[in-house]
Amino acid sequence: MVKRYRLGSAGAKEPVKTEAVIADIPESGSGSLFLTQKNGALEYEMPDDMIVYGLGEQTRGINKRGWKYVSNCSDDPNHNEGTQSLYGAHNFLLLSAGDFNVGVFIDTPAKVTFDVGYTRYGLLRITVADAEETAYDLYVMEAESPSETVREFRRIIGRSYIPPRWAFGYGQSRWSYDSAEEVREVVRRHREARLPLDCVYLDIDYMERYKDFTINRETFADFEQLVSDMEKEHIHLAPIIDGGVKVEDGYDVYEEGRANGYFCKDENGGDFIVGVWPGRCCFPDMLDDDARRWFGRKYKILLDKGIEGFWNDMNEPAIFYSEKRLKEVFGEIDAYKGRNLDVDSFFAFKDLVGSISNSEKDYASFYHTYRGKRIRHDKIHNLFGYYMTRSAAEAFEELAPEKRILLFSRASYIGMHRYGGVWQGDNISWWSHLLMNIKMMPSLNMCGFLYTGADLGGFGGDVTEDLLIRWLSFGVFTPLMRNHSARGTRRQEAYCFAGRTELFGGILRLRYRLLPYLYSEYMKAALQDGMMFLPLGFVWPEDEIARRTEDQLLVGESIMVAPVYEQNADGRVVYLPEDMKMLRFCGADIVEEKVYEKGHVYIRMPLGDVCIFLRRNRLLPLADSAEYTEAVDYRRPGIYAYGDAPEPYAYYMDDGRTKEYDCGRHIVYLTADRENA
Repeated sequence: MVKRYRLGSAGAKEPVKTEAVIADIPESGSGSLFLTQKNGALEYEMPDDMIVYGLGEQTRGINKRGWKYVSNCSDDPNHNEGTQSLYGAHNFLLLSAGDFNVGVFIDTPAKVTFDVGYTRYGLLRITVADAEETAYDLYVMEAESPSETVREFRRIIGRSYIPPRWAFGYGQSRWSYDSAEEVREVVRRHREARLPLDCVYLDIDYMERYKDFTINRETFADFEQLVSDMEKEHIHLAPIIDGGVKVEDGYDVYEEGRANGYFCKDENGGDFIVGVWPGRCCFPDMLDDDARRWFGRKYKILLDKGIEGFWNDMNEPAIFYSEKRLKEVFGEIDAYKGRNLDVDSFFAFKDLVGSISNSEKDYASFYHTYRGKRIRHDKIHNLFGYYMTRSAAEAFEELAPEKRILLFSRASYIGMHRYGGVWQGDNISWWSHLLMNIKMMPSLNMCGFLYTGADLGGFGGDVTEDLLIRWLSFGVFTPLMRNHSARGTRRQEAYCFAGRTELFGGILRLRYRLLPYLYSEYMKAALQDGMMFLPLGFVWPEDEIARRTEDQLLVGESIMVAPVYEQNADGRVVYLPEDMKMLRFCGADIVEEKVYEKGHVYIRMPLGDVCIFLRRNRLLPLADSAEYTEAVDYRRPGIYAYGDAPEPYAYYMDDGRTKEYDCGRHIVYLTADRENA
């Protein structure tokens, strides 16, 4: 059951249409709303046993109680427990206590603050920044269980994006693959070491002076040949596309955008100029229908060269500086010259310089044309990354209508999940960011983002050998499995660690053994509005220990994982909500099978071991390993079972390339003896 409420101050303008919700839900009277409207906010008194799930890409735990979160797409790679905003804005909460399972979606592109027991632990308080000026829609959904409540929400926001099957293979990325020769070397070293690989991601290095839809012909002179040669190696190349277009006379993308008025405007109607990777840039007006179609069709330049995957970046949008703000700061800096910088003036000076990037003043000083009306950017800030990715996806529907194209984004809003996935933003080689990756998976699934994963090993900072091993050991389960790092950091390709190549190779080969199961569970979640990663409390809601466990996840219907995420740990305590069979993998091989009874147990997990816990009367299909996705035998996987009466496993298998999705046609039922499959 879903209800929609139109909220906001008396006389407020009509809501901004985000197109996050695609179902037609009639408006309900506010008298039936369980939230209290008080002092310009929505409030709810939470019982002590209530768990608050959701908010998609956010910091802290699966249970969001005790902190304040702000939906405001933000470029902040150094995020930690004190961070309130990340790259996505996902305004969905699920309140769960006993028989009370209620979902809440605040559909507005404005900044929304969720005080989930921060001011007072028992109080939920939601504040919409522009509620006095512009109304917004509140959707409330209720069902018998947390899973069904999420399903109700997912039904109204539409089917999740489905990538090509090769995008479930392992991907290697680094900002600093500076030439075609280096890309070839990366692939060669993976293949020689028998390290499975399906994709190499190209960061801004492949571009001509960081200009979108260009190629640096000095370092990638044979780009078309490179794509062709990589295809023969069963390797896909996936280039980055940034949200800013370089200001440069003679650059066709800039010239076309300027001539047709496709760029965001400043308060005087001129093109708004900001600094991003190439220096002075303009933002395409992603919310204007004509500009969005124009920008999306530019991807054809790379599609025509054989490219089948893209990742959209810097689309919060990130701003290094605006010319206006830069001028102001330089002027204010002069006042500090020759001064004795005491504690107050020093930190004021430091904050002044730090205020140049991603300034609130800048976001409030440029404009979009949306549905024929001029609207200031900060009023619709959270839609920019969503609509940039939508521009590409809509172009792909026109340019390659039968073909799945890999597409994911850094910034997002609910609704973008129909057009592409997300990676979980720039992160750091910290153990805490590995744990955050684990806890973020079910929250993103709730919001429709199924194709997701973190930069394995961490983007910034210097990864340690054990951290990369542990992160990859969890990454074998995430749909997007990408090792990505920044220029100037320690190299973290799997072949860079002397004496450990075989260990890394074993972990990667395990990923390919798991592909029949992971792909099947992903497709069922996408086509049936389900989740691939679930908190334990979704399946065992009466088990209070399971409800409060946040560092173990169910992956699909058959298995539970309990990753190690602490430095120097040789194992961990695992909670089993029911009897389960542990399958211990050393590399891609099962070296131990053992049944454990319900309860707590300490499991040794030395570096390189991956333990999977198979649920009672469930089946796990596993393939033989392979060096790339299309070499996996999906048609006759091996079957692992636990229990006296295993249920048939609904196994989804299609061609992995086209868009002919049909559970009725593509599901077969596997049994433990497999002779009846």
